[in-house]
Amino acid sequence: MRPIPYGKQFVDDSDIRSVVDVLSSDWLTQGPNVCDFERALCQKFESECATVLSSGTASLHLVGLALGWKAGDVVLTTPITFLASANCILYAGAKPDFVDIDACSYTIDVEKLETKLKQYDACGNRVKAVVAVDYAGQPCRWESLRQLADKYEFQLVDDGCHAIGAKYKTVPIGSSKYADATVFSFHPVKHITTGEGGAVLTDNRELDEKIKTLRTHGITKDKSLLEKNDGPWYYEMHELGFNYRITNIQCALGLSQLKKLDRFIKRRRQIAAYYDGIFGEDERFIIPQTTPEAEHAYHLYPLQIKFDDISVVKDVFFQHLRERKIFCQVHYIPVHLQPYYRRRFGFKEGDFPVSEEFYKREVSIPIYPALENTEMEYVGAEIVESIAEHCLT
Repeated sequence: MRPIPYGKQFVDDSDIRSVVDVLSSDWLTQGPNVCDFERALCQKFESECATVLSSGTASLHLVGLALGWKAGDVVLTTPITFLASANCILYAGAKPDFVDIDACSYTIDVEKLETKLKQYDACGNRVKAVVAVDYAGQPCRWESLRQLADKYEFQLVDDGCHAIGAKYKTVPIGSSKYADATVFSFHPVKHITTGEGGAVLTDNRELDEKIKTLRTHGITKDKSLLEKNDGPWYYEMHELGFNYRITNIQCALGLSQLKKLDRFIKRRRQIAAYYDGIFGEDERFIIPQTTPEAEHAYHLYPLQIKFDDISVVKDVFFQHLRERKIFCQVHYIPVHLQPYYRRRFGFKEGDFPVSEEFYKREVSIPIYPALENTEMEYVGAEIVESIAEHCLT
């Protein structure tokens, strides 16, 4: 049995040919595939604008800057996410705070969010923005979040890095029907890959133009914006920007991968359905739930195991599976418990109990399009057997 990771890219001959074609062309860094990829993303996800960038983290960073986050602003997100969802708030100079997750969907708890919004309002410190995370590929309750955004007048960002191919009420994540902007990641373990890469999708053209400018050092060559024009070589730096550009090579791969997205999602859902059948009736496990209005994309299959109830030690369980070539992962260590956030902001254990309990139980088990049926069945059987073995207690 070959090693089985929790996630893995799928790259075939057509992807390789698309990259080789670019390597044989005149355009390696910036080139026509960049704009083509942006147009394809708009068409696929029903968005007016798209800007592709060097990573999902860079995308989150520029969203915050383009939305005007600054010192004194409060921006909320959830603890169960990758660090970038919270770090982008710090990059912009704003203050991060957290809202606990819903115990069923693992996304931001809308009722707890409104409670926190009221608390900030009562102190005269209105929340500037909320970064809601479509954790594991399960869309948030976007209609309710939009209603809260309108009521409390905060900006709403969809961290959709896990949810490429997911839908909420038949609308693709990325459409920006509910959020002011949506962020994607094209890291190899995500639904499609460009190696490293990300994107911001929005219906706000002004926001899109700001992000495009910040992507390239804050530079513009737009004649209508120049303060003067010395000639065809001339450019001006209007903002303090970054080199967050993505290459023509990467975008060629992204275009090829995007054509396979529907097939990738179908396979992920097949694997998830199999796992549901294996673990769903076993009281030692809690399987990820889907809500009626959402179509899950299953970037992850976050299986909760009741380690305390069954007297199984989590790290021993992990090692047991590794010896059998099954390499699971945990998503995520709650952000508020990271040493930096505890030291700087005073967060502590017990602040967000649902997230903390979820972390203790969660195991991300293998799910990716290239996972074969025999491997999928092996994973399911080994997990059940491993839990049953007394050597893990």
